[in-house]
Amino acid sequence: MDMSMEIGILLAYAFGILVLYVIGYVFLVPIKILLKLVVNSVLGGLLILIINFIGSFWDIQIPLNLISAIFVGILGIPGVVLLFILSNFIF
Repeated sequence: MDMSMEIGILLAYAFGILVLYVIGYVFLVPIKILLKLVVNSVLGGLLILIINFIGSFWDIQIPLNLISAIFVGILGIPGVVLLFILSNFIF
């Protein structure tokens, strides 16, 4: 084998590794976003449960369902405050 054939094979391997890296990155980013959304939604649901437990002494409740947990998962603490205001003062 001459030198040009070995460089071509080396470049093909480098290109293949680059393509695998790009494909892996494309699939990894949405998984990270989805995992963050799930973790935040679970933590938001737990926060709503804590608020409902403490608020039961003063008759303050936030409805806990999938939509409110996802809403809190996306917005975080401001989402809890917004749900609190919407559920207790608007409706």
